[in-house]
This record gives sequence, structure tokens and C-alpha cells, in this order.
Amino acid sequence: MGWQNDDRNFPANRFVSIAMNVTTVMASADKQAVKNAVTWIGLCVSLFSMLVIRQVFHTISPQADTALALTREVCMFAAAGVLVWLIRRGERLPLRSIGIGASPVWKSLAWGTVIAVACIVPAAGIAMLTGYGHGAASQSFAKLPIWVVFIVVVRAGVVEELFYRGYAIERLQVLGLGRVASSLVPLAIFSAAHWTGGTTNALMALVLGGILTAFYQWRRDLVSNMFGHFLVDFGANVLPALFA
Repeated sequence: MGWQNDDRNFPANRFVSIAMNVTTVMASADKQAVKNAVTWIGLCVSLFSMLVIRQVFHTISPQADTALALTREVCMFAAAGVLVWLIRRGERLPLRSIGIGASPVWKSLAWGTVIAVACIVPAAGIAMLTGYGHGAASQSFAKLPIWVVFIVVVRAGVVEELFYRGYAIERLQVLGLGRVASSLVPLAIFSAAHWTGGTTNALMALVLGGILTAFYQWRRDLVSNMFGHFLVDFGANVLPALFA
């Protein structure tokens, strides 16, 4: 009798097992779909928020005063905060997934210095050939208090690398883009986001952004990129003001 009961229950048990497996697969697929949706939102923030913010404030006034410049920087830092929130709470991924914490701090700072040195020669060449730094946008920027310029420099190093290197490159590759495409798409938008500073500023962003992208693809260390980017902008914008 026991064997007969087991035989009769076998199809029902099998059906329950299959149903549970299907439910598990569907739940997993739903979670992945939600995660992908969050990633797409994150990409919109990382690729386009800075461009939109710059355009809005440039429309308000092409030559920002201290209050307007600070408001713009606060908006950019806020956009970075939203992206970090999406990574940690939406995607539920660690910051290591965008290259933060990939190396010891001392090594990241050392490589950041290397990145800055690698950017100096092409930056100086572009500046000499184009007269970069003498346009209306540069003159307006130079009129800002040095502490505001320092905030802009810190924001540029941290937020721009977070947006256009760490997050954009990593997530575009996760979504299926190849190594080259996942580098070129953010680089093109990064360059376009600097057009409010003039054509030469966009060219400078394209060339130096290419170097920063190459280093990130090589080492996957976002902190070194942030520090290198900061050093380049600090040397170009803060040091001259300090010794003027």
C-alpha cells in the first residue's frame, strides 16, 4: 500500500517541484529586469545630467557669478549622490563595481600622479596651439573666487570620473557593449558636455578624456582617475591663481 501511495503522489510531487522551479526562475528574471531598468536610469544620470545642468545654467547666464557657479556645482554633486544611491540601493552593488576600492589608497594616488603627468604634455600642446585659457569663458572663470574654483576642480575630478569612466564604462559593458564602444560613447558625451566652455574646451576634454579612459580601461581604478583628473585641473586653474 505504501508503494502504491508513493506512486500516486509522484506526479503531484513532480508538478509541485516544476512549479517551484518555474516560479524561482521567473522571480530571478523579474529581479534582473528591475536591476537592468535601474542601470538604464543610472546611465541617463551619468551620461546626461551634467550636460543638462551645464546647459540650463549657461542659458541663465553664460558668465556665472559666484552664487550661480555654486548652485551649479551643488546640482552636479546632487546628481552624483543620486547615482551612488542607485548603485547601492537600486542595483544593490558595491562601489567596487565602478572601480572604487580596487586598489590600496597609496597606489591609487601614485597612479593618479602618473595619469596627471601623462595629461600634461597634450594639454600644454593644445593650449599653445589654440590659445586656450584666453577666451571669454576662461576669463569669466578666472574672476571667480579661488575657493569657488577649488570646489569646481574637486567636483570635476570626482563627479566627471564617476559619471563618464567608472559608471558609464562598467554598465555599458554589462549591458552588452564591447570594450571600444563602451569607451567611445561616454567619451563623446563627456566632450560635448564641455562645449559651453568653447570649442577648444571640448577638444581638450576629448583628448584628456581619452587618456583618462585608457587608464581606466587598463587599471579599473576609479580613485586614481579621480585624483589624476583633480591634479590636472588644480594645476591649470588653482595654482596659477595662487601665484598670480
